[in-house]
Amino acid sequence: MSAENKPPKIAVNGLTKSFKAAKGKLLPVIDGVDFDVAEGEFVAIVGPSGCGKSTLMNILAGFEPPGGGALLIDGQPHPGPGPQGIVISQHGSVFPWLTVQQNLMFGLQGDKAGDTALADHYAAMVGLTGFENAYPHELSGGMLKRVELARAFIVKPEILYLDEPFSALDALMNLRMRNELLRILAEEKHTVLLITHDVDEALYMADRILVLSPRPTRIQARFELDMPHPRRLISPEMDQLREAILKELGLEMPA
Repeated sequence: MSAENKPPKIAVNGLTKSFKAAKGKLLPVIDGVDFDVAEGEFVAIVGPSGCGKSTLMNILAGFEPPGGGALLIDGQPHPGPGPQGIVISQHGSVFPWLTVQQNLMFGLQGDKAGDTALADHYAAMVGLTGFENAYPHELSGGMLKRVELARAFIVKPEILYLDEPFSALDALMNLRMRNELLRILAEEKHTVLLITHDVDEALYMADRILVLSPRPTRIQARFELDMPHPRRLISPEMDQLREAILKELGLEMPA
């Protein structure tokens, strides 16, 4: 298939979702969401609290079925959770009873020597050389997040689903982890979907930003960011984008 005829990596068409509420009534949460993500693109989705971001992420990652509409990966129905798409969330997914190296090797199916070498390579990639035999309780929050990144990248996922992955970190570590992720993505190309409430995080990392409306949610606005990395968050262009996005979210910047 030629590049011109190749389907989007992710295609979301008319996606809807409702949940049962009191007295058997349906509570609509997602109301006709449409967007495409090209292979290798980094798309951030921002929205107000309670708009349905987490529900949308669960559907996109294959953990929940949509109520209606279509969700296609490479032109085919979503295959469900699997190594082709890895989720990194704010809650963490490191096994506390395994060392860093054992966490990274978990799920690999090669020979032991090869898996060990691969684990050590990705530990080095995220700056954890020397901590391969440490247990999670011996690591800081930022180091634990590095283990999660390495665990995600080691299985060579086609898509990374990021659900507010750094929100539990302090501001300085949050920025460091954003830079770490961008550095790795510059080396290894992946399609990325980021769900976040942090407008600056989206501005700093994404190629495109989609703004969700209040529930029942839909795509309210779309913003393109044709800017190279690393980006300066303080600039006239960034200030205009930030103000426009915050306005879409119902927040007016002070004069």
